[in-house]
Amino acid sequence: MSNLLVSLGLNETLASYLAVMIWPALLVNFVAIYGGVISVVLRKVGGWMQSRLGPNRVGPGGSLQWLADAIKLILKEGIIPAGCDKLMWNLAPFLIVMGVFATFVVVPWGSYIVPSDLNVGILYVISITALTVVGILMAGWASNNKWSLLGGMRAAAQIVTYEIPVAMGLLPAILVAGSLQMSDLMKAQGWSPFDWLVFQNPFSMLAFLIFFVGSLAEANQTPFDFPEAESELVQGFVTEYSGFRFAAVGLGEFANTWVVGALCTAVFLGAGNLPAFLGEAAFLSLLVFVVKVSLVVFVMIWLRWTLPRFRIDQAMEFSWKYLLPLSFVAFFGQALFMLATYERPWAQQITSHVMVLLFLGVLFKFSGRVMANIRLQNTPVNSPVKIQPPAPAAPAPAAAEPATEA
Repeated sequence: MSNLLVSLGLNETLASYLAVMIWPALLVNFVAIYGGVISVVLRKVGGWMQSRLGPNRVGPGGSLQWLADAIKLILKEGIIPAGCDKLMWNLAPFLIVMGVFATFVVVPWGSYIVPSDLNVGILYVISITALTVVGILMAGWASNNKWSLLGGMRAAAQIVTYEIPVAMGLLPAILVAGSLQMSDLMKAQGWSPFDWLVFQNPFSMLAFLIFFVGSLAEANQTPFDFPEAESELVQGFVTEYSGFRFAAVGLGEFANTWVVGALCTAVFLGAGNLPAFLGEAAFLSLLVFVVKVSLVVFVMIWLRWTLPRFRIDQAMEFSWKYLLPLSFVAFFGQALFMLATYERPWAQQITSHVMVLLFLGVLFKFSGRVMANIRLQNTPVNSPVKIQPPAPAAPAPAAAEPATEA
């Protein structure tokens, strides 16, 4: 941002000060708008998957429902429960939002746009995301409600359980780039799928899946939304919140989906890298990056409306018994693969091409099944396609004639 302002003729010192003020303003407005829009997209996709309408009253096709929800929550009375710790109770929602906003400091916007390209960017992301869970634990403890307390304690258990696999899932990418800096992780990949880290070898694919699943748990997304768990804990740690404080908690959780998608895209899916003949087209890189992130977020929404919520004991067992051992397999496998192919770049190219072809084959097969299910779902109930004539009954065997005495 400061370089752009300097190119427009501003003093370098003034440009640096303006950049410090412009970036937060842009991020705050983006997170607020994105959090509202994604809430409508979430409900529309859920309605489509479950054969219902979803929001369809406010605005064209319900597109302005997020604005109506925001106005309602801002104007709604915020009720403070009796017996709560008012300081911690009021501070917790904003701590949750701060944990998400602080992550956007190093989240890239394409291959050439990074708000702050820290040399320990990945380490910063892993550490700062724990701030959100601290806010959730504070909200549960301060609400003076047993359901809220259980939700907060679940959040603490969840962060301890899933943060280790998430960090281990990033290690293969760090091995490839040789750096913790976000720009170096993006430069270590190319623009084509054959050069993306996720398709480099089976171990990098495994690391991506571990990171994605663990990030779903850290972002409290279904099927890992145990701190809320409406069917068990009323609404978990947000049971006693209303009005603007409730909106702040929801905003933080929805904004976290973009953070997860952006990290998956930047570290594993080629970021916004472009072919060499396009040069450093920042806007085109931003567009490619946004499209990739949107696809990852759509998969998160898809999982939300497809999978049931695990039990808390199943979630803990899934991480400690499966994700954590597999993360070690991915790390050591990536290290051994790099050693084995260090002087054989052709082996890396063959492996990446095979991985891409296998992925396309699985995607083609899966897409065929999905389209077949959609066609069946859209078929009218009384259609001859769904009403098959009953199979003709087999003729009954002839009764045996009674034996006659001679």
